[in-house]
Amino acid sequence: MWKVTFYSPEVESRILALPAGFLARFLRYAERMEVYGPNLGMPHTRVMEGGLFELRLKAAEGIARVFYCTLVGREIVILHQFVKKSQKTPQRELEIARKRMKEIKDAERT
Repeated sequence: MWKVTFYSPEVESRILALPAGFLARFLRYAERMEVYGPNLGMPHTRVMEGGLFELRLKAAEGIARVFYCTLVGREIVILHQFVKKSQKTPQRELEIARKRMKEIKDAERT
């Protein structure tokens, strides 16, 4: 079994504040990741570079993305989420996720 955790209480509250369609999908995929691991495959998840993953949420409200990484001990850490407004993922959103992943990985090593 895998364990899904959050980078911070703020990240968790932002996820829980997503519109109902996104939240329902997030919860369903999070449950699946606890059983099957971080990579559910397309179209649900996508492996990004450097150990970052993207959870792809599609609902009546539009499209949202949730970035996460894994830690030793079968832990999935939710790093960042945003609702997509354009075709391409904004660089700023990726940078936030990468920065948080680096903090988590550095803390894990010490």
